[in-house]
Amino acid sequence: MPSNTYALDATWRPILKDLGVSAANVLRHAGLPEDLLAQPGVRLNSADFYRFWDGMGRELNDPLFPLRLCQAIRSESFSPPLFAALCSPNFLVAVHRIARYKALVAPMRLDLRQAGSTVTLSLVWLDSSLQPPQSLVLTELLFFVALARIGSRERICPLRVVTDLPPKEQDAYAEFFGVGVERGEGHHLTFRQVDALRPFLTSNEGLWTTFEPELRTRLAELDDSVSLSERVRAILLEALPSGLIAADLVASKLALSKRTLQRQLEAEGTTYMKVLQDTRAALATHYLHNTRLPAAEISFLLGFEEPNSFYRAFRDWTGQSPDQVRHRPTTSA
Repeated sequence: MPSNTYALDATWRPILKDLGVSAANVLRHAGLPEDLLAQPGVRLNSADFYRFWDGMGRELNDPLFPLRLCQAIRSESFSPPLFAALCSPNFLVAVHRIARYKALVAPMRLDLRQAGSTVTLSLVWLDSSLQPPQSLVLTELLFFVALARIGSRERICPLRVVTDLPPKEQDAYAEFFGVGVERGEGHHLTFRQVDALRPFLTSNEGLWTTFEPELRTRLAELDDSVSLSERVRAILLEALPSGLIAADLVASKLALSKRTLQRQLEAEGTTYMKVLQDTRAALATHYLHNTRLPAAEISFLLGFEEPNSFYRAFRDWTGQSPDQVRHRPTTSA
């Protein structure tokens, strides 16, 4: 059974730093451990998740903090769920994809309703006994409008923004949304269907097929039955582009020592280097078959220091060069 806890992404530390905010003060306001963001694999229940957001609001003491936060999140360099959404052909498909994985990171779900010439996105908070913080609700509403604009490179404005927690600073939010925030039941964004279907200039279905397995693996991490090797693979898929893939670094993200990681992987009949090699080989094949990225760029995305190391490793894995695999027709199973 999936647990009712939600991942606190590691990108919160640089986001808070960009905002000029002390993470320790935020956590102190929230009544959470001051070293929480330094701990690997942090998960919070609904109440603690909301307290974290309330802590940010109290520390910032800025009614426009959701607007600032949205800008800070947009500046982050790599977020697999956001990256995968931007690979979508349009906003409508992007929201459908995000909806599948929202349970990883927040106690909410996304509902989409198409009616005539409009599309309405609704935020549904899963714990009815708790009121979500206003800052969290506003940030989510701002994020989806920003997503539509980032992907389409157009200033898409919703027809309506409705929430039962409207901000007092209406003018600033109305300037961002392009429409005033209405008080109403629930939390909804309504777009013109033509805008929801406007092509994303960031669209790349090949890269989506590469990232979707990783996002499915992240969902599987909510289940305690997932093997350690699968959890290691999920971490590697995100860490590879940074090159921070040493066994001790991955072990620390799992709250394990390097020795314990190796021992538990051996009990599953594998090793850290084998998981790393298999992950790189699978990703390399995905990139070669589903994108037009040059081999040198693929080398970087797989965490190699220079392309020649990738070429040698790939030939060891497959007995062929990257170009030979790229031009070889794929066969059905």
